[in-house]
Amino acid sequence: MNALIDPFGRRIEYVRLSVTDRCDLRCDYCMPKGFRDFQEPDDWLRFDEIERVIGAFARLGVSRVRLTGGEPLVRRDLPELAARLARLPGVDDLSLSTNATRLNKHAQALREAGVSRLNVSLDTLRAERFKQITGGKLEKVLAGLMAAKAAGFAPVKINMVVMRGVNDDEVEDMVAFCLEHDFTLRFIETMPMGKTGRSASSRYLDLQTVRARLGERYELLPGVMPGGGPARYVQVAGTPLRIGFITPISQHFCETCNRVRLSVDGTLYMCLGQEERFELRPLLRAGASDAELEAAVREAITLKPERHEFREEPGKIVRFMSMTGG
Repeated sequence: MNALIDPFGRRIEYVRLSVTDRCDLRCDYCMPKGFRDFQEPDDWLRFDEIERVIGAFARLGVSRVRLTGGEPLVRRDLPELAARLARLPGVDDLSLSTNATRLNKHAQALREAGVSRLNVSLDTLRAERFKQITGGKLEKVLAGLMAAKAAGFAPVKINMVVMRGVNDDEVEDMVAFCLEHDFTLRFIETMPMGKTGRSASSRYLDLQTVRARLGERYELLPGVMPGGGPARYVQVAGTPLRIGFITPISQHFCETCNRVRLSVDGTLYMCLGQEERFELRPLLRAGASDAELEAAVREAITLKPERHEFREEPGKIVRFMSMTGG
């Protein structure tokens, strides 16, 4: 049997693949402003190495792959890599998480390469607030979103990290924006990852309060969406809009976790909130065979922990979100 089953009986069928730890924005809950301690490109997995690792996962039953970063579109020739991964037998769902600042240029090429779905990080619709949160320009993101629509991406999911006293007054505005443009909306709780995440903990907002607030304004029906992620969805009655809630703190979803993360340097992380990892780059560069690579992946999965401990030990994880691939 090829399926990857972890020690707690969960089937692993989803890999989040970081193609770079670099980003052209500086969202302060993810990466510190002025941060420069990035991986050196010599340490990054090359396209052929990435293809071999994802090929091994695919032979072991993984069907979903998400390209992440940092910001994946800062990696040169990303559409070429996407096309190579989309052609791998067994990879049925290739998606991309992006901040969309470069999507205006690359949307059509990504669509033609085989990327089927997009997640776009967007925490505010106010230009000045966007600059304060990210250091970037909102108009670039909006142009990227419109390019994605024009290229035929569907669904396009908007990911909004809701922060108390920062952007929680824009929840209804984001709902209206997604209704207007036929986007899917997902609200995300902040997580205490690294110094940046812990410094943002005072802005943590339990999304159950957001859902209750929306329920007073809209009729919310149970909803579902395709994809391998952890969001719990509702649908706004009388519209196609689905709203997802990603709640790693208030309602963790560890018991159904089906994913691992591969960082740009070839490190497999078994859990966003734990330190268990497995280094694949040394094996790749030592000439490991496909069978040896598959055996290493199987061994790595045995390290997957039962759950994170964000509540119990919020200071446990010192790496930044951008290092792990989100």
